[in-house]
Amino acid sequence: MSDRPRLCDVPAHAHGRFRRDPLMALVAMGVDMLSWIDGFAEPPETGLGRPQQYFDVVVTERHLVAQDENVVAVTFELPDGGQLPNWRPGAHLDIELPSGALRQYSLCGDPADRTRYRIAVRFIPDGRGGSAEVHQGLPVGSQLRIGLPRNAFPLAIGGYNQRTSAIRLIAGGIGITPILPMIALLEQTGMPWTMIYCGRTADSMAFLPELEVYGDKITVHCDAESGFATPAQLMGDLSGTLAVYSCGPPPMVDALRAALADRPDVEFHYERFSAAPVVDGREFDIQLAITGETLTVGAEQTALDAILSVRPDATYSCQQGFCRSCAVRVLDGTPEHRSTALSPQELDAGYFLPCVSRAKGTLTVEL
Repeated sequence: MSDRPRLCDVPAHAHGRFRRDPLMALVAMGVDMLSWIDGFAEPPETGLGRPQQYFDVVVTERHLVAQDENVVAVTFELPDGGQLPNWRPGAHLDIELPSGALRQYSLCGDPADRTRYRIAVRFIPDGRGGSAEVHQGLPVGSQLRIGLPRNAFPLAIGGYNQRTSAIRLIAGGIGITPILPMIALLEQTGMPWTMIYCGRTADSMAFLPELEVYGDKITVHCDAESGFATPAQLMGDLSGTLAVYSCGPPPMVDALRAALADRPDVEFHYERFSAAPVVDGREFDIQLAITGETLTVGAEQTALDAILSVRPDATYSCQQGFCRSCAVRVLDGTPEHRSTALSPQELDAGYFLPCVSRAKGTLTVEL
């Protein structure tokens, strides 16, 4: 793990004149001018498709950040108090919980503070156990392993030749977590932005006091008082808007996708915090090589769900095709890949992701 900052972590210039902000690059890097110039040609690094590297951290703070006491913010630091790897708004962490479960949580702290990472987790009583473990099993002083930050939801603003325009942010529930650092970066670069933050009730919504400093740039919408927000309410006035960034439940994201389908002038970037439904699925079979069992995967079912029905101990986490923890190797058959998270080497080795990918015919997998 290197303490040296990377140029790919420097944000773009606010007005589109440079692919990366020159002043911030100089401050962040502290390296010679040639290295600084070379870095402007680097593509954004997401961390996806590379082998994950884990390291130890310790829990140094815990705070309840919603009035209903069901959202806890947890801060991690290195045991020696050193500097953590850089990250950009939209990034998440792979976290190995004490039980051995692997979960992904968005970073919601300050990317400029390299001494600590912050996540926030809502307690889900009928969930898969990860949120309960974070709420009940990670006291201050706990040590655990986390992976290098990955980013499947990067904020891309002010790129080369990109016009300066407004950004619309839309957060639903705990989807506020990746949005918080985006707000900080937009403020830092001077890019115009507005946001709507939706939740069941005001008491259930995290970080409201932290957001008060932004005044009327943020609209808080409580479903219990005003009903579910319509796509028009979610999008607001898109005049002059370059892009919409949204994180929230699938119904909200799907409604926005439909509403923005006829707006090619507006980029739509989104992240779900639960699995998307299967689209254009066809029934196929999976044979487990070790046991010889053959499972039928329904047209609207994921291969992972079919595997879990007979192998509940199978490893998985995000169920959205980016964490790669559920990857299995195909021994026979033709997979239909529906994720870009696997590296070319992993694809050549025959791996596929049963949480999102499908098959043409029967697949035999190494399980």
